[in-house]
Formats: sequence, C-alpha cells, structure tokens
Amino acid sequence: MASASERPQVGIVSDIILQRHRLQDATNRFGLEICFSGDPAKLMAYPDFPDASLWLITLEDEADHPQLFDHILENTEAPVLFGLDTAPSAGSTDYFRWERRLLDKLEQSLGHLEKLDSAATIEKLAEESARTTGAPALPCWIPPAAPSSIADEIWILGASLGGPAAVKTFLDNLPADLPVGFVYAQHIDGNFTRVLTRVLGRHAHYQLKTAESGYRIRNGDVVLMPVEHEWTLDSDGALEQRDKPWPGPYGPSIDQVLLNLGDHYSDRCNAIFFSGMGNDGAIAAPLLKAYGGRVWVQESTSCDNSSMPDSVAATGCAGFCGTPEQLARELVNTIEKSCLLKSREQPDSA
Repeated sequence: MASASERPQVGIVSDIILQRHRLQDATNRFGLEICFSGDPAKLMAYPDFPDASLWLITLEDEADHPQLFDHILENTEAPVLFGLDTAPSAGSTDYFRWERRLLDKLEQSLGHLEKLDSAATIEKLAEESARTTGAPALPCWIPPAAPSSIADEIWILGASLGGPAAVKTFLDNLPADLPVGFVYAQHIDGNFTRVLTRVLGRHAHYQLKTAESGYRIRNGDVVLMPVEHEWTLDSDGALEQRDKPWPGPYGPSIDQVLLNLGDHYSDRCNAIFFSGMGNDGAIAAPLLKAYGGRVWVQESTSCDNSSMPDSVAATGCAGFCGTPEQLARELVNTIEKSCLLKSREQPDSA
C-alpha cells in the first residue's frame, strides 16, 4: 500500500483497450498514479505483483478469465472494484458524469482525493503581490461603472488547485471600474476562506467579499461562494442561501454555480476556468454557452494543474484560451468592443 505521504497507486485491468485508456485518463485527472495497466494475460504473467492501493477491473466477459480473480485476491489486500461502467465518448456530458461516478467510487475506498491549496500557499501570494506592477488604465471607450451600481454582466471564476494564484494574477491585470461583477467559485478548505479573502484583495481593484443573503452583485465585486451550503439567486437577482450542501463531492460545486446564475443572467452570465484538478464545470459549461454566455479557459502550461480547464476545453465550448494575463486583456477588449458597438447603435443626440 502507498504511504500516507504518497499519492495512491491504482492498478487497471481490462481486456477492452479503449476502456483501459479512459480509466487511465480519468485516474490521472484525479491525481492518482498508475502502477499497472493491461489485460488479464499481462497481469497473470507479471513477475512481481504490482503494489496498488486499489484495483479497477472491467472485462467484456468475466467468464473468459476464470483464474484472474483468484490471482488478484491471493496477491493483494487492496480494495478491488469490479464491473465498472463502460466509459462513453470522451468530451461528452455523459463522459464527465461517468468520471464523477468513478471518482465517487475511488473516494469511497481511498478517501478525499482532490488536492487543495494550503493556507501557507495562499499566504505566499502576499509576498508575490508586492512585486505586482500597476494595473492598466481603463480604455477610453469603456464608461467607468458608477460606484455600487448593480452589475448587469457577471463572470464566474471557477478554480481549484493553483486557482488562487491564477485568479489573483487575472484580477491584478484588470483596470479599475470595469462594468462587470465577478463570482468566485474556488474549491478550498473552509478554514482558509478568511486568508483567501484577505490576500487576494490586498493589491487589486477588485475586493473579495463573502456571499450574503439578500445582496445583489455590484460592478467591481468579486463575490466568493461559501463552501458549506449551496447558494442561488432569487427572482430579483439577490443572493440566497439554500438549506442544503452543494451537490457533488466538493464545495462549492462549480457546475451548480453556473446553473444557478445562468438561469437568472442568461446570456449575461459568462465563465472562466482556471487551474484545478478534476472536471467540475465541464457538465454545465456547454449549457452556459447555449444560453449565449462566453466560456474561457486558462491555458495548460500556465496552470499548476490543468485538469479542470482541460476538461472544459474538451467539450468544445471554450471560446478563448490564455494565461491569466491574457485572459484579463481579452476581457477588457471584449468589454471595449461591446461598449463601442452600443455607442454606434445609439441615435445621434444632436
């Protein structure tokens, strides 16, 4: 068995090549290491039985391999999961639901798998922020948002491992007074929420604030979704806490945030997916795109872990991909183009 300091190792046995590949991709996305992947004959001939923390077994016909199960059970005390569902086509909504079911089974045997940023990692951002250069000026074609004005356009910032650093860089590269509000859905230990709020708002025009019931999102806000309970919007667009936890394994559920806000804002609701493990957001992102909203992702090489933005990109709904700095510039350019278009559509006041 793997030591407590190591990531769990998984053995995969399947006589279906495509199923093996998709199980490998999924387990890698959850940060697990593969110590064996092959068909039953390969495992039976293996000189030293692999030291896996968990075995995943999926066969086209179990009757074709009568000795396999005795061989596995004689050589390991690790949990063995049999009869896994066949993986659907990669990039489809069904595929990401299949991944979620697989994750649930893995965590039942191995415990919590998603890596989260530590308090020390978040605090380190305070040191790095001292080196942050000044934010750009607001382009002349963008009218500055009136103080405390209600946001007409919302951008959801979804992230997990590595997200705080990426989101801070993104916010630090935005000019003040943009006519937009942000909702920040970050997988994080609830004990670190205050640290995150303090550090990310230290040198940015956009201050983090925790969601409050009855509050309407304003331009310049970065509203942090709480971990413990699901939040939605009432008919007037005010934040509202529900008396139930977020669905799914982690809070806040980024998929649910997209659905809850998208229902109210429709094509005025957009999303950017930053660094993170897993595939949270990949199910709802295509639906947000269907509403008419924009979906962007952080490019892989600038992520601490690119599984989350890569999963969203695999659905084909991402309209832009870039570093946090490039995402900030693209947002400013997008708002500027929209303002220019509106100014040309307005009748001449003369």
